[in-house]
Amino acid sequence: MSAGAGLEVSLHQPGPIPLAAEFRCAPGELLALVGPSGSGKSTVLRAIAGVYRPQSGHVAVNGSRWFDGAAGLCLPPHRRAAGMVFQSYALFPHMNAQENIMAAMGHRAPGERAEKAAELLEMVHLGGLERRRPAELSGGQQQRVAVARALARDPQVLLLDEPFSAVDKATRQRLYREIAELRRSLAMPIVLVTHDLDEAIMLADRMAVLYRGRTLQTGTPLEVTTRPASAEVARLVDLRNLFAATVLGHEAARGFTVLDWNGRRLEAAHNPDFAPGTSVSWVVPDGFVVPHRRDRPSRGEHENPVAGTLETCLDVGPLTYLTLRPDDDATHPLHFSVPSHVARRNGFAPGAPVTVSLLAEGIHLMPAS
Repeated sequence: MSAGAGLEVSLHQPGPIPLAAEFRCAPGELLALVGPSGSGKSTVLRAIAGVYRPQSGHVAVNGSRWFDGAAGLCLPPHRRAAGMVFQSYALFPHMNAQENIMAAMGHRAPGERAEKAAELLEMVHLGGLERRRPAELSGGQQQRVAVARALARDPQVLLLDEPFSAVDKATRQRLYREIAELRRSLAMPIVLVTHDLDEAIMLADRMAVLYRGRTLQTGTPLEVTTRPASAEVARLVDLRNLFAATVLGHEAARGFTVLDWNGRRLEAAHNPDFAPGTSVSWVVPDGFVVPHRRDRPSRGEHENPVAGTLETCLDVGPLTYLTLRPDDDATHPLHFSVPSHVARRNGFAPGAPVTVSLLAEGIHLMPAS
């Protein structure tokens, strides 16, 4: 991201809502703020929009400062070129779709507003519905009007605050596709607040993980969900295969770091940052736990094999989620999933003996928790 381009956020205060949030979002990029309830996601969004004033830090868009705590600068919301979409839509019930959009066009000449509103309604696939009031529109249609109204301000940044949580699953999936299509034509930073990790992974270019107002890690969804910066991040992104180990040594020529996991020798991807004897946390994402097939050898059959007994098998649509209790250490279960047809073909069921491999390339080391 070139200097000054896009959105730059740095917000700090000890309370009453603790904040230590730092991130950047480039033009055309969608950044998802994720974290549990109370982690400060919506507070950060409100601070960008100007409806909440933190004690210190700054918010800058394309090099222009909207908030600077040290300089005593805090532009009011109407002077910030930010478009915001709320969870509750926040449409005016007495206005039709076109009028709701035109209400955000105070910066345009009156004669331009109707034409621009019609253009935006077409952009969000609501052409022909401009005369309908919110009560005559479905939840998904109301949300599209809210997006069009946010864009009517000609914003420099688009803020989405849990925009899909109030609609049903089928509507949500359609809105995902439409937002993905729409954002290709928007050359502005987009910040999405969501509690849904799958939603963030599906839509975002990058994710910022927040906890108690602190930014713990920022990266691509793949980086955050397979290479968490800490055990804390691993828990927040629901990586369940999180364990403790001790580094035994490094075999650089073979590309491995060797671990002692409760008496079991494990080979992980080479990571010389941790010296022999160091206590570490480690995680292996679901996709790197590979069951051995009964009909023919599986990938990595000899790579960190762990034999055990299946404790649970839960079918969820096309996937079956499994929990394996290792024979030599039942206190540290492994969690993984396979396509349901693979589970059926291999006879996976509670009580069945199964051996899995923990692929070394997927074993990620972190400082000890």
